[in-house]
Amino acid sequence: MTTTSDPGTRGMLTLDELRTLVDAGEIDTVTVAITDVQGRLQGKLLGAEYFINEVAHHSSEGCNYLLAVDVEMNTVEGYAISSWASGYGDLVMRPDLSTLRLTPWQPGAALVICDVLWPSGAPVVQSPRQILQAQVDRLTERGLQAFAGTELEFIAFDTSYEDAQRGGYREVVPANLYNVDYSLLGSVRVEPLLREIRNAMSGAGFYVEGTKGECNFGQHEITFKFRDAVGTCDNHSIYKFGAKVLASNAGKSITFMAKYNEREGNSCHIHLSFRGTDGSIVMAGDREHGFSELMEHFIAGVLDALPDFTYFLAPNINSYKRFVKGSFAPTAVAWGFDNRTCAVRVVGKGPGLRAELRVGGADLNPYLATAAFIAAGLHGMDNALPLPPLVTGNAYEAAVDQLPTTLVDAAARLGSSELARKAFGDDVVDHYVNAARVEIDAFERAITDWERVRGFERL
Repeated sequence: MTTTSDPGTRGMLTLDELRTLVDAGEIDTVTVAITDVQGRLQGKLLGAEYFINEVAHHSSEGCNYLLAVDVEMNTVEGYAISSWASGYGDLVMRPDLSTLRLTPWQPGAALVICDVLWPSGAPVVQSPRQILQAQVDRLTERGLQAFAGTELEFIAFDTSYEDAQRGGYREVVPANLYNVDYSLLGSVRVEPLLREIRNAMSGAGFYVEGTKGECNFGQHEITFKFRDAVGTCDNHSIYKFGAKVLASNAGKSITFMAKYNEREGNSCHIHLSFRGTDGSIVMAGDREHGFSELMEHFIAGVLDALPDFTYFLAPNINSYKRFVKGSFAPTAVAWGFDNRTCAVRVVGKGPGLRAELRVGGADLNPYLATAAFIAAGLHGMDNALPLPPLVTGNAYEAAVDQLPTTLVDAAARLGSSELARKAFGDDVVDHYVNAARVEIDAFERAITDWERVRGFERL
């Protein structure tokens, strides 16, 4: 097992190290996990000896509806890969042993992320991890590699998940009762939970940067050092899972909803940069703004594709409640230097030059969002798109295109997008347009508290 002198690798395991821990009686369970359409970890808890002897170099199986259900795990219509008509067969979960790690929030356990295959051995192209890997492979063909970091906000509550559910989510108590943005006192008062999450993630292969308070009551952010794009998204999904478990164990809860209430929403800002596969700097250069030609085309492609790809950054009805003018959730298809009102914020210089995509909420699927970010940049690079003008000042007031503001509009843009179909393929686009349709249909059937309050007596 890696030592404490290796930040970002502590807790990562080789198969031989796992076997040693199992023989010593320290590990008895291995979680095999895939990421579903909603960005959640799904899978099985296996006996550690069984995993080592039978699964590690082969696979496990799971019903193919894992990539074709709604958020409530209901079977739904419209997916080509899974249905009653096809009998809901299996898909194959093949462990990626480079992701094998300890899970400090689950004593005696390790976890491994799996790729998703059909029994024939062919990849399930609709799987989020495979979608991102396909875009990373496109970069490799061009001699490039992607590095990413995600900044994920959440709201912490002193109410347990069970009590919140029993109370209809109406009387949950936030962990702070005022705006704690950068407040050290606000952070320290929640530090027992925040520290436990940070330390657990450090022990599970994360390189922890730190914690800061955010604007909403009880809202905080824990950040981790950037790494390769697939590895960052693996960690992102594991972090959300582990943080919820730790909150639950403490009798508390946290939410990654994009917009929990009328105050500030939970964002997920994605930082992305490219380097040559030989490690060379490719985004910084001697052109205007200190950009290379590749960087100019990259930003142009992101802005050009962003309206078509918005679904991948805002996949739920609730996601669009963040898109409020003046809320730090950008609606303008614009770029600027260190400008938080723009969809694309350019930060850093020289080797640290990178683009931050600020559109997404904490409810996004990191693999899909990062794949869309890369594909959009490749679109600009492959077509040598010219860099649009820099936006200074308040981009909410700028005369630029706007993002789709509802899931209905975003799904329509995705479904009709030739660019998306070229980048991801028809199978992927059709799958996620159906996922959007499932979410829309469920919402349109629902009766909300807002409707009851307004209409019960007064209408």
